[in-house]
Amino acid sequence: MSILDVENLSFSYSGENLYQGASMRLFEGEHAVLVGPNGTGKSTLLKLLDRSLSPDQGTIKWMPTKKIGYMDQYAKLDPTMLVKTYLYDAFQFLFDKEIEMEKLYEKVVTADEKDHDKLLKWASDLGEELIEKDFYQIKSKIGSIIHGLGLTLDVLEMPIEHLSGGMRAKIILGKLLLEEADVLLLDEPTNFLDVRHIEWLSKFLQNYQKAFIVVSHHEDFLDQIATTVLALENGIISRYRGNYQFYLKERELRIEQQEKAFVSQQKFIQKTEDFIQKNLVRKTTTKRAQSRRKMLEKIERISKPQTTKTYHFYFPLAGQTGKDVLTTNELDIGYTESLLEPLSMAILKQDKVAITGKNGIGKSTFVKTIMGIIPSLGGTYKWIDTAKIAYFAQDEIIGDGLTPFQVVHHKYQHFTKKEVMSLLGNHGISFEIANRDMNTLSGGEQTKVRLALLRHVKGNVLILDEPTNHLDVQAKEALKDALINYQGTLILVSHEKEFYADICDYEITLFAE
Repeated sequence: MSILDVENLSFSYSGENLYQGASMRLFEGEHAVLVGPNGTGKSTLLKLLDRSLSPDQGTIKWMPTKKIGYMDQYAKLDPTMLVKTYLYDAFQFLFDKEIEMEKLYEKVVTADEKDHDKLLKWASDLGEELIEKDFYQIKSKIGSIIHGLGLTLDVLEMPIEHLSGGMRAKIILGKLLLEEADVLLLDEPTNFLDVRHIEWLSKFLQNYQKAFIVVSHHEDFLDQIATTVLALENGIISRYRGNYQFYLKERELRIEQQEKAFVSQQKFIQKTEDFIQKNLVRKTTTKRAQSRRKMLEKIERISKPQTTKTYHFYFPLAGQTGKDVLTTNELDIGYTESLLEPLSMAILKQDKVAITGKNGIGKSTFVKTIMGIIPSLGGTYKWIDTAKIAYFAQDEIIGDGLTPFQVVHHKYQHFTKKEVMSLLGNHGISFEIANRDMNTLSGGEQTKVRLALLRHVKGNVLILDEPTNHLDVQAKEALKDALINYQGTLILVSHEKEFYADICDYEITLFAE
């Protein structure tokens, strides 16, 4: 039985229609993943399903009484609220039942004979419901979720305003998992998870008894959790009943079949149009030509399969450095308190280094410290005099109210319009997207614009802080190739081992103090 029916969906941003009469269904207990290139409208679709947005046309119908849980990493939370207060709120309805039960038991003590048994039964029924819903295991449940997502129980006593971006996203995801909604809508839930915590989430979702739709570009994760793949391409949603590997193979077959059908139909159309043109003016064949024209007008046109975008990422080199590019001696990092053990290290010329460690440990803080963005708490760090640094910050907000074209043109003011568009095109940004407000772009599209800004920044040290967040599979592969070919020194912060393993010479893993 379907719990969701989407029919003839249409929704547009800045005049661009994301969906061309798209339709889809979700069934009870179905484990679905939503895939497609950046900018096709996956995150927007989840917001439409959550009713955070309304469609321009079409209908979205949920089965009545179904509880929908939507993961919004950017949800507004009370910054002063303690994490434990936020998480325990997932069980507030059970705490309310406990209070009701206790009041009933208090009434039982003073009740007359007429009401005694009735009140006792009500209280007993509430007690059984609490046991059935594992009310007395709440603390254990929260602990399991906290540890599974890579946090420690200390986080429960922290105000939300003291959390890093990654920790905050984990807390939002954790509460959603605790609520056990009938349908989970998860948008990029692995963005801030390390490998073993992604494995934990994979197992959690595999064992989830209810339905979910997950958006992710993490292929191993998708392969673990999907029993159905919903592919959003060319404005329509195609269903593949199988896992992610089945989808990849079946998609190739469908594209091949569509290509053959398209070519065959185009030949038929051309042949028919030639016949019409030749015979329409002849008295003896006019009726036949008119008949063919009517037939051609009614024919359902097969669209040409959309080709995968190509990317041309590149990081220019500005000469080489000497041997000791970066040295640190007992470097102490943090904002008010030390986050890590003091760091002593040396990164040498043309080293390619992955900075790893669990989320919230201080990887971005380390990068900001050696970039001079925040002061160190002690110790020293030293760049070689010849170091020229190109830097990509994690989730930096740029161009508020501007278009990608304006953002790039402002950076490279000597570029012609054609050169700006060519630069954006090399990074997967089409003409239409280049002229939209940056705020309307998907996370992946914004990342590509930010990477485009580095295309002509000549350096010999490249620092990238989580550059793959939000990127689709094809863009990740292109970025990987560009970094493999880079001839300078690379410092790469990443939680995706399958991404950095082929790029980096070694890892530096950060540990808490």
